[in-house]
Amino acid sequence: MNHLGPYIIGFWILLAILFSRKPQTRGYVYTLMIFAAVTTSLYYPQYFTHIGDYDLAKLITPLLQIIMFGMGTAMSLGDFYGVIRMPMGVLTGVLCHFTIMPFIGWGLAHLFGFPPEIAAGVVLVGTVPCGMASNVISYLAKANIALSVTLTAISTMLAPFVTPLLMRWLAGSYIDISVTHMMWDIFKLVILPVAAGLVFNHFLSGKAKWLDDIMPKISMTAIGLIIVIITAHGRDALLDVGLLLILSSLIHNLSGYGLGYWLCKLIRMKEQDCRTIAIEVGMQNSGLASAIAKSMGKIATVGLAPAVFGPLMNVTGSLLASWWHRHPPEGDVVSENK
Repeated sequence: MNHLGPYIIGFWILLAILFSRKPQTRGYVYTLMIFAAVTTSLYYPQYFTHIGDYDLAKLITPLLQIIMFGMGTAMSLGDFYGVIRMPMGVLTGVLCHFTIMPFIGWGLAHLFGFPPEIAAGVVLVGTVPCGMASNVISYLAKANIALSVTLTAISTMLAPFVTPLLMRWLAGSYIDISVTHMMWDIFKLVILPVAAGLVFNHFLSGKAKWLDDIMPKISMTAIGLIIVIITAHGRDALLDVGLLLILSSLIHNLSGYGLGYWLCKLIRMKEQDCRTIAIEVGMQNSGLASAIAKSMGKIATVGLAPAVFGPLMNVTGSLLASWWHRHPPEGDVVSENK
């Protein structure tokens, strides 16, 4: 099968080039390039595990910190005021996020009978905060951007406290979980770099335009590198459970969208807010989950589910955003997006 590698890699690259030529498909180019990179790391893992004696997995923590710093530079303290402006939406979104995804992850881990460390990774994906791409997807889906940004900010700030407790509760039977150690790891991985980004944005935003322009590209590159490194390190385990893990991740992701949306519909929230919470629930910060797996020394097992979930959620999120973009909310006030 190794002889097929260059052709499959070439297929993804060619598809990305073709998609880049049309405005309506340009949003899928990044994901297609991730698929090309992941395919490369599956066929040629030796190039993505070590350079000489240096283990490339050591790059995951600083790469995530760069991503979280970039997230901080795109935020301001005003993003947290949404708790006051939209308390019902924020409370509903946070509760949905930290209940739906953890328990579905736990259920899928049991249903598919994964090995303990891979099962713990499935649960881990469900316990981390909202994904950073959710704000872009919410914009494309004509959802409530203010609510989206606030939910991402609040869930990220809650992560050092909520994620370790949920992991201890739901995944403690699979692997040993040190709550205090995980809290400190997430604090270093999330709170410190986001705070640094907020400070940068407050004092230097617009004064270093080149950095403002390049940070999104750096973040996207860093996410791609993290996924490739994890895929290469966990190649053998991924080949054993790959199809089941892909199916599990797809169910997990789609369940988050569906339950998030319809639970909000059930309590008669506005269409825009229903869309926003659906996206925020379904899209996880898989980069953070990967870095937590790395800090646990289990990147090749616990880290596999985040590596699979990340590209998949970008595909499904883009498709969902395209559908909702063609079906604007009726009767909702759209000024909140501006």
